[in-house]
Amino acid sequence: MKRKTRDMIQGYGFLLPSIIVSSVFLGIATIFVIFLSFHRVNMITGAREFIGFENYQRALIDPLLHRAIRNTLTFSAVVVPIQTFIALVVAAVLNSKIRFKKTFRSIVFLPTLTSSSALTMIFMFMFSIRGPINELLLSFGFLAPGENINFLQSMQFALPIIMVMNIWSTFPMYMTFYLASLQELPKSLYEAASIDGAGEVKKFWHITIPYLRPITTYVILTGIIGTLQMFDQAFIFSDGDGGPANATLTVTLLIYRYAFGPVNAMGYAAMIAIALMVLILTITFILNRLRKEEKIY
Repeated sequence: MKRKTRDMIQGYGFLLPSIIVSSVFLGIATIFVIFLSFHRVNMITGAREFIGFENYQRALIDPLLHRAIRNTLTFSAVVVPIQTFIALVVAAVLNSKIRFKKTFRSIVFLPTLTSSSALTMIFMFMFSIRGPINELLLSFGFLAPGENINFLQSMQFALPIIMVMNIWSTFPMYMTFYLASLQELPKSLYEAASIDGAGEVKKFWHITIPYLRPITTYVILTGIIGTLQMFDQAFIFSDGDGGPANATLTVTLLIYRYAFGPVNAMGYAAMIAIALMVLILTITFILNRLRKEEKIY
């Protein structure tokens, strides 16, 4: 047996456990979800009734689904650019010759180490009607005594609070990606730019950003996938119902409500999950094609 063939067999042998696990928990599960999307399923009795494309037709006129899609897309459109920008700027600062930068790195990274549930509870306390944020607004005269804002039950503030919480907890992870890439950036590029009279802003714009373009594509892609799948923070914040008045209702939270809530519509929930999967795969495909084109040019 040739060495190349032997090495290939050995490689696939190492991959076999992962392939089996992925096939069972991803492949078979995905096929079963697609199967359920064409049925009306009763989770209590286990009965299934084939209804064809009825679940897909229902999605076109479901106001709850439309609201959840709007909330999710708004959440993604706001969070992803901001967390990417903050991660890039903080990484550039921490990569410079500032003092105590190792201490700053540790402090900035702390939110990522905090569990999502604990972080949500902390933010709920901070923005509660008698929490630190209201007290701060009162102390600076932005609110009159007795006019505390009920942030948690406000349609205007509920989703933005989750956005702030998500940005604060996720940008440190992306910052580490940028920081690792920046440390590999050749210093000679900056030195040549300095000789040509370029300032720090021009160096950042014409050297740092183009060099980090591949990692930026990855950060944006993972950010979009994460925000489109956002569930736990909205669930805890709204006690599982997407309130107030569906202001924090996301697609994944709606899937949970339809699948395991009193509506008992597992088939319809499976259809929404399939639609979300197709959306994520489409975005992933588009961004990967763009990244390949960047490599070519």
